[in-house]
Amino acid sequence: MQTHDIRSASVISFIVRIIVNGLALWVATEIVGGVNITSADSTSDRVLTLLVIALIFALVNAFIKPVVQFFTLPLFIVTLGLFTFIVNALMLWLTGWIAERLDIPFEVSDFFWAAVLGALVVSFVSWILNLLLPK
Repeated sequence: MQTHDIRSASVISFIVRIIVNGLALWVATEIVGGVNITSADSTSDRVLTLLVIALIFALVNAFIKPVVQFFTLPLFIVTLGLFTFIVNALMLWLTGWIAERLDIPFEVSDFFWAAVLGALVVSFVSWILNLLLPK
């Protein structure tokens, strides 16, 4: 495979990940109270907001999540992996915090209930969508 083909595949994979994250975040905003798009006047504004949030979420998961997982490895071992739910909630809450700082209309109202339930929904929907997508 040529270098150009590998780069193209990586870019397409990243774009697909953003779209999947956007759909999963949309489901979370519809199901979970406390995970909200705070002001979107039109459908196109809402979609654009979701895509920006999905990009932030993907970047947080790509760069910050591995560091958090490394430093909390003993907790993963002691809880037999259940601490993953807390780390995922932290990543969603952090995404909301970054969005607030960037003046993007997205909020995760509280860490525990909204972030944990939102992270569960996002994880489940992303998993289902990734099962349905071709490799």
